[in-house]
Amino acid sequence: MRVDETLKLSAVFLYVFLSCTFKGTHCELAVSPAGPPLVSAVAGSNVTLAVSFSGAPDPAVTWFMRNLPVVTWTVDSANPPDIAENRSNVLRLEKDGSLTFVNVPLEYTGNYTFEVTKSGIGKASTVFELKVFEIIQDVTLTTMPDFAIEGTERFNIQYNMKQGVIEQQMWFFNDMEIKPNSDYLMEQRSLVILEPTRSDSGRYSVSLTNPFSSVTTHINVTVLYGPDEPILEAHPAMSFYVVGDSVNLSCQAEGVPRPTVQWVFDGQNISDKEVLNLTKVQTNQGGVYTCTVLNTLTKKQRQHNISLNVYERPAGSPLCSVQSVHNNTDLQYHCRWSGGTPEAQLHFPVLSSSSSGAGNFSLNITASDNLNGRLVTCMANHPIEQNKCNVTASSPVKFLPFMRTTINLEGKIVVTIHCVSEASPGAVVSWSKGSEAVTNGAAQQISSNTTQLQIRYYNVSNFLLQNYTCTCSNPLGSQRREIQLLGPTISDSSLFPNQDGTIVTLTWEVPPTSIVTGFGIQMKGPGLLSRNLNDTKTKGRSNTFQTVLQKPGSARSVDIFDLDPKMTYWIRIIPIARMTEGEPSKVHRIGPDRQARYPVSRAVEKAITIQTDSTPHNLMHVGRKAPPDYNRLKLTPSERSVALPSFVPPPPVRVATTV
Repeated sequence: MRVDETLKLSAVFLYVFLSCTFKGTHCELAVSPAGPPLVSAVAGSNVTLAVSFSGAPDPAVTWFMRNLPVVTWTVDSANPPDIAENRSNVLRLEKDGSLTFVNVPLEYTGNYTFEVTKSGIGKASTVFELKVFEIIQDVTLTTMPDFAIEGTERFNIQYNMKQGVIEQQMWFFNDMEIKPNSDYLMEQRSLVILEPTRSDSGRYSVSLTNPFSSVTTHINVTVLYGPDEPILEAHPAMSFYVVGDSVNLSCQAEGVPRPTVQWVFDGQNISDKEVLNLTKVQTNQGGVYTCTVLNTLTKKQRQHNISLNVYERPAGSPLCSVQSVHNNTDLQYHCRWSGGTPEAQLHFPVLSSSSSGAGNFSLNITASDNLNGRLVTCMANHPIEQNKCNVTASSPVKFLPFMRTTINLEGKIVVTIHCVSEASPGAVVSWSKGSEAVTNGAAQQISSNTTQLQIRYYNVSNFLLQNYTCTCSNPLGSQRREIQLLGPTISDSSLFPNQDGTIVTLTWEVPPTSIVTGFGIQMKGPGLLSRNLNDTKTKGRSNTFQTVLQKPGSARSVDIFDLDPKMTYWIRIIPIARMTEGEPSKVHRIGPDRQARYPVSRAVEKAITIQTDSTPHNLMHVGRKAPPDYNRLKLTPSERSVALPSFVPPPPVRVATTV
């Protein structure tokens, strides 16, 4: 309906008036449009360019289309107008000189000139502009390239349509009109976005109009960008994690489309999730984690790293020690707290403010008196725990040598002297014999730790030639002791009978440095075996001492059973060093005229503690009845009746003596 009305308004009729005013001999041509000089029409409609002219009768008229004459005619001539052959189906000249277009095509848009000519008078003209339009239909928007990418040089949005002639185009971004500026460039049928950014994403619209139609269409444009620099975070956020903790690592980056994520650890792809869940972490999971983000459309990628520290406490506690170095002249303080991740940092603040080590640390210090007995602390610093240990260096203290006597498989007497002095660091022991240093050889051997000297001879007399000296020393001082070896000797002995006089306990002591490998227990009195002239044993009273028991060198007591309380006995101890017998002990007498209280609480206990022989010796019975069952009576071993045997040489034994 609107188009029809427009067509009616656009159709005008041209009236041609010929007038000639004679004022003497002067005549003037005049031409003007009978309607608007700008005429719009819809393609396929009829339209007329109306003119009026005056000043001369029967003038010649010509219509020019873009400077090309297309119609000529002499007004009121009997001849028809001369119309260009290729235009005759469209153009028609009216009697008043107006030009009519029948079913005007689009290509007839342009400027038209109407010219009037009269010989002897001159010519006159007027110009028309004809615009032929189509109804705008099926407008669409497309982009080039397909995707707008942030940072590229330009991005085009162009429109296409099935038909239509555009008189005016307007572009809008999110319903706001776009004006040409540094960000936009408007070209024919397109809008150019210069160096698009992510902020250019949105809805773009184009509005196309002409006098007969108007169309607006839209397109959504997304500017691809990113990925931006990824942001890596650990939750919970801590400077380090303890073995067994759980931690989540997140990787996020802005971008369109949303960037994909790839986690890499130790050269291996471990996850494609934005959040990497690590539960009950171990030390081997500590290190650098790399997150790579990728825009799958633009193929651009970025990566970023995050370091994960997983710590483990060192096992146990720090251990401190001190030892001698540099030929026993300097002190080396040592602190160790091994294991853990990372290793603990160790240092001795009172010894040095600048020296430290990790896990296992040693510090050499020149020995001085102010270090003797001084408490030195090692500070052990680990991220999980702060700890410490202490050590005190001290010079050797006074000591007592310890001596042990044995017989080896070769039958030699072996005397082992131990010299150990409490000291920190442990004392080194040096040995001398007389004025000469002891060296290792066939008869003398120093242990690898120097604390004991072993002397080996067949004859006890060889041991008694010179005194031995041991010196215990460390960087802070020394202590020395001299050892004078003695032959087999009894220094003291005692005899304790029980209340009935049937059992006696014999005890004895030896000097600390006495060389003793065994003891002989000798008796004389009634009921003992003796030898006659035929070398046969008979029972009767013995007026000489006879050996009734042999005890090892470690023994210090013996029980003698089945004595007749009405008889008198004499008892003594013979110390023995291999084949050499020492001086007998004093003689102890037991009989009816001498009764002593049996000190069970002391002598018996001592006998139990020191007694080492597990095989009971049988004392020869002197016509007496069998002893009672002491096991059944739950009596102590020293109270049990055991008969004395005839002498049997004992096997090699170890003897220990504290000097």
